[in-house]
Amino acid sequence: MPDKVVSGPVGGAASIREAVSVNTHKIFDCCRDKDCVDDLRVYPTQSSQTYLENAISIRPKAAELLFVNVNVEPVGFNRGYYTVDCTYFYRVSAETFPGGNLCRGLAVFDKRVMLFGSESSVKTFFSDSPEGVVDADDQPKAVVSAVDPICLHCSLAEPAETPGSESIIIPQFILDAMGEDLVTVDNVRRWFVTIGQFSMVRLERDTQLLIPAYDYYLPDKECPGTSEDDPCALFGRIDFPVDEFFPPDSVAESCDYKQYK
Repeated sequence: MPDKVVSGPVGGAASIREAVSVNTHKIFDCCRDKDCVDDLRVYPTQSSQTYLENAISIRPKAAELLFVNVNVEPVGFNRGYYTVDCTYFYRVSAETFPGGNLCRGLAVFDKRVMLFGSESSVKTFFSDSPEGVVDADDQPKAVVSAVDPICLHCSLAEPAETPGSESIIIPQFILDAMGEDLVTVDNVRRWFVTIGQFSMVRLERDTQLLIPAYDYYLPDKECPGTSEDDPCALFGRIDFPVDEFFPPDSVAESCDYKQYK
């Protein structure tokens, strides 16, 4: 059995200078998803609601992912596993027909996944930790990576037979990003959207790992300064963007995930 590797210089290994102990985030479990969320309620701004009331149909334009709220809870009957509840907040844009009026609204999508995050009962304190008693937090950290969704379809629906107001909790900074108050009651023309969302969810913990180090990294690229005061002279050194004026004959599939197959 080979000797245990410890921190310090490593002999006999090609190009490896030493073994280095680092503190990093180790990923214990990860998943990816391709969600097609059908008929998701959109809460329009007050000005947009006026356009919706007089529209025959509505055409999707874009959807922007504003924020994802993430919550981690242990699974009681399965040790080491956790549920990750993700709430996606989207700013949706569409165009009414007739009139071509631009409408904006907020859509909310809830998603739950279960991943393995191992177990730990370690309390970690830092030199700049605030004073006071800290409860043990042995839960892993959930990380959600997502791109802006694809806005696939929009539709309108008449007011609900039993008017009411949906109970939805929206963070204040999301409301501020919308710029206007939202319409959440059901006794008005309602707006629905279908979106496609690509995302990845992972559970990770702080851990110490021993990794091989080849050498200290010294960048080869220089950082040239400039004393050029004439902006036109600086602009003259920029190549003409020919490709921007002549669209390509084809686009590689990996370059734009929003293209249809």
